[in-house]
Amino acid sequence: MSRRDAAHSASDAIGSALYGLATRAVRRLPRDMSLTSAATLATLDKTGPRRITDLAVTQGVTQPAMTVLVRVMEESGLVERKGDPSDKRVTLVCLTEAGAAYVRTRRRAGVDAYARLIDELTGDEVEALTAALPALLHLAELESHAREESDR
Repeated sequence: MSRRDAAHSASDAIGSALYGLATRAVRRLPRDMSLTSAATLATLDKTGPRRITDLAVTQGVTQPAMTVLVRVMEESGLVERKGDPSDKRVTLVCLTEAGAAYVRTRRRAGVDAYARLIDELTGDEVEALTAALPALLHLAELESHAREESDR
């Protein structure tokens, strides 16, 4: 096997493992709201107030669907609409304190679930994950940049 083939095989194996972990994590989350709603709240937490049209593009849904989703989250007290101070014609969707608390709680639950699993690994396995942490963080950064580029 060539060096290039070996690298591709490793990339596939790592990608498969990460994808499997992510999909299992999503399946284990509470079903108290749709994944699109939870992802929208996480986006607002990360980026700050956004237009409904921007949120629709980011989440891959239509603008009317995002309008309905925002209305439901607004009625639940998770988001609110505010005027854009730089353009009075624009309305921004903002995370409320309840929405931010929801995102923090959900994120903490995910971290805790993985921490419990990591506690079951051997010392060598924990060291391997620790050594891989810079690469995993860089991978997350690359994915974030790729997503931002595709949103444009």
